[in-house]
Amino acid sequence: MAGHTLHNQRIVIIGGSSGIGLATAQGAIAEGAQVVIAGRSSSKLEQAKAVLGDGHVETYTVDNQDEGQLHSLFEQIGPFDHLFTPGASYVRGPITASSEVAHSCFNAKFWPQYNAVKHAIPRLHRNGSIVLMSGAFGQRPLADGASYAACNGAIESLGKALAVELAPIRVNVISPGTIRTAFNWEGTPQSVRDASYDAYAQMNLLGRVGYAEEAAHTVIYLMSNGYTTGSTLFPDGGYILR
Repeated sequence: MAGHTLHNQRIVIIGGSSGIGLATAQGAIAEGAQVVIAGRSSSKLEQAKAVLGDGHVETYTVDNQDEGQLHSLFEQIGPFDHLFTPGASYVRGPITASSEVAHSCFNAKFWPQYNAVKHAIPRLHRNGSIVLMSGAFGQRPLADGASYAACNGAIESLGKALAVELAPIRVNVISPGTIRTAFNWEGTPQSVRDASYDAYAQMNLLGRVGYAEEAAHTVIYLMSNGYTTGSTLFPDGGYILR
């Protein structure tokens, strides 16, 4: 059987201007795909376009917490083959945290992915796929993120439910551990970043933080393997096993 490929496939990434989303775009383009990236920041989208090359990428500005904007986005994009939804920004806190903190993960990570799928379906190829993003914290929570852990668990359950509901469209979930990206680090001193990375490295089997390209490799696999659906994969260095 010939190897699976994304050649001549059209891929939509919501949250594709940085981190895992950008690395996935780079990996898909390397396989011959055409990529659409969407995000909140027009300046970051332009920077990403410069990295990826004008001939391989389209960019759209969208607030993925606004369902109406998601609906309009997919109307503009038209037909495509694969969807990846890594874009999210949220705050983690204990059960005693404010309602704003408690709701932030569901508002910024769960519902945007749910609504993206809802409005993508009419334009998604029947032999295509969806990759949602949760996080390994949902399988191995620490003591300061009850709603965040619950949100990640909900996304993994959503992936299974959608795999059943939308078949033969394939639906899977990537659940990464800590990945070395600029996500949520803007304005944070390098010493704080390093301390967080060192702490995570001590909590997993491989003893290091992951790279965006490693998480992106998992996404590319889930898009290109036509016999994988309803699965959650953990590029986490063995965090959930430690």
